[in-house]
Amino acid sequence: MNIKSLLATSLLCLGFFSSGLPPEEGMYPLSELNRVDLKKAGLRISQEDIYSTTGKSSLVDALVNVGGCTGSFVSAQGLIITNHHCAFAAVQQASTPEHDYLNKGFVARGHEYEIEAKGLTCRITESYEDVSDQVLGAASQISDPASRLAVINNAMKHLAIEAEKRDPGIKAEVSEMFIGKTYVLFRYRIIRDVRLVYVPTRSIGEFGGETDNWVWPRHTGDFSFMRAYVGKDGKPAAYSKDNVPYRPKKFLKVNPAGTNEEDFVFILGYPGRTFRHRPADFISYQQNYLLPYTADLYEFENKAMEAAGKKDAATALRLATRIKRNANVMKNYRGKLQGLQGIGLINDKRKEDADLAAFIEKNPALKSRYGTLMTDINTLYKLIYSDAGRDMWLGQIYNSTSLLKVATTINGFKTELAMQTGGSRQNWFNDRLPALKKELDNIYSSFDAEADRRIFGRMLADASALPQNQRIAPVDRLMGAKTGQGADQLAGKLITESKLAERGAVLEDVLKSPDRLLALKDPLLDFARETDQLIARLKPEKDRRDGLLNKLMGDYVNVKEQFMKRSFIPDANSTLRLTYGYVRGYSPADATYMKPYTTIAGIFEKGASGNPDFVYPPQIKARWQAKDFGAFAKKDLNDVPVAFLYNMDTTGGNSGSPIMNADGELIGVNFDRAYGATINDYAWNEKYSRSIGVDIRYVLWVAQKIDQADFLLREMGIRI
Repeated sequence: MNIKSLLATSLLCLGFFSSGLPPEEGMYPLSELNRVDLKKAGLRISQEDIYSTTGKSSLVDALVNVGGCTGSFVSAQGLIITNHHCAFAAVQQASTPEHDYLNKGFVARGHEYEIEAKGLTCRITESYEDVSDQVLGAASQISDPASRLAVINNAMKHLAIEAEKRDPGIKAEVSEMFIGKTYVLFRYRIIRDVRLVYVPTRSIGEFGGETDNWVWPRHTGDFSFMRAYVGKDGKPAAYSKDNVPYRPKKFLKVNPAGTNEEDFVFILGYPGRTFRHRPADFISYQQNYLLPYTADLYEFENKAMEAAGKKDAATALRLATRIKRNANVMKNYRGKLQGLQGIGLINDKRKEDADLAAFIEKNPALKSRYGTLMTDINTLYKLIYSDAGRDMWLGQIYNSTSLLKVATTINGFKTELAMQTGGSRQNWFNDRLPALKKELDNIYSSFDAEADRRIFGRMLADASALPQNQRIAPVDRLMGAKTGQGADQLAGKLITESKLAERGAVLEDVLKSPDRLLALKDPLLDFARETDQLIARLKPEKDRRDGLLNKLMGDYVNVKEQFMKRSFIPDANSTLRLTYGYVRGYSPADATYMKPYTTIAGIFEKGASGNPDFVYPPQIKARWQAKDFGAFAKKDLNDVPVAFLYNMDTTGGNSGSPIMNADGELIGVNFDRAYGATINDYAWNEKYSRSIGVDIRYVLWVAQKIDQADFLLREMGIRI
């Protein structure tokens, strides 16, 4: 780093911390934007331009939640930019061995060629309203933890229903901003017709694969374009060839000039979940139980599915989305484990909790109200630890084995069907059959018998190894009844002989009539029914614990704010947030410095390794060698920047978030974090927390020079 850059970094750091903003609290809800001085930080537009309290069009109107990710409108014709990995499942569903859009990419050179993005909807935030008094007031006189939580949940549901009655055109949802403390009613507009417009080849959109996932430096063109459609009346409608492009209230201006090091940048998006305001016992549960168990299980599942995918291209396509999701979670969780252990967060939290307990003890008023708070939290978590293995197993069993998910889905339908009598049974069956078939078809779309066999065998073996107080009765019955058979053998027999393994037979024969369905007998149905019965028996205690946790965490935040003499920014919960920072490199280890930009040249350096994750289209090298950079080169690099780093506070759900400059113009798309920043969910620190985005200059260069999608540049108003 040169002296000029070092000085700039120092001055900006001083500005950042002198603003009085706690650096660990960077995901600001719309309601909290008044707590941050963005002008002082570097914003050139007004904060009213970001979110208007007077009803005028603002940047938040250009934001959408799409498929669990974030996207943004970039044209008046409903064009959306998001990540390649956010469109992955929809592209996979549209792909066949003959039309392999997943690997070869897709460009629709006219609206009539755009493909339905099955399973994707767009959710646009219309407004929000604090309803904490209504929610908590409903439960103010209830002391039983489970009953209190049930009343809170019912109040949240009721408020959403009432909001939808007042405005049938919206989807309402009450979100818990602080557990047991703060609740906000959000109103969303849901667009149900979303179509694929442009997806680059997988060797661009997923360059680096799992080798580079959660790693810097990155050279991944993680972007895709979709389009939102509505009915001719402008209202949301299901997919139809007669629909027309949605006209958003606001769309973002794309700035092809990009950024420079230390530029102010900000993100609007829908970050998933963070847990910054939880005690040491919660972090201990994550580090010692949930993270290692899930990461190891997903690694096993992926090996089973990858082996199955080697049979043929169709199987590989079917399993691709699940493998990608598993791999992403697995590496994320292992990064979190490394980070938690590296910074000793549990010890820091224990000291913080001890100081909090001492603070309560010294204050008579607090002691009378919260005197047992910390011991109550510890006692509850000891219970949670005591049967963590069983709870995690039950939480994964249906996600792990596709046929068991089929079984529990059919069981639920059969139970309700059996309750119908006389002529109403056939009518009930006919009315609900299409939805059931759609749900089952979706499960079968990622089913492979051999992968299921291996994974189910692993699950049976895991359950058999649980201690006596955590036994899974359905597994014990199976294993006990099949003496001499190991878990793998038993799983193989059950999967192979199950009638559920034949997709066509289930959808066309078993579901032909109510009588045929009710007569269906299958060992997997029996196993799923017994497992569901076990879950039901355990539910009252789980509800009691959840209710108690809800109350304790609300009290914990209340007293902690008094202890620290400040109020907190709520943890992320998939509601619209703003985070800001600067384009900036970092030092992840002693004697190392990571620059904030990568270039096309780095693609070839990685490609020379021979690793199949680093294969790239030959056109990229041909264009680069000809220095055909167009208007997208960064002068000081003499190359096209591919990805860049910034110190913003992001997490899952921020994938696809627009990265904007000081003028509110789009200059990149967020897609990842550096490995050390995977623990952002628990703690953020400027030293190691870096997020990664694809540079808009690379997006535009690939679109124009590699895929000849100049029409998209023109639609976005880019005159090159």
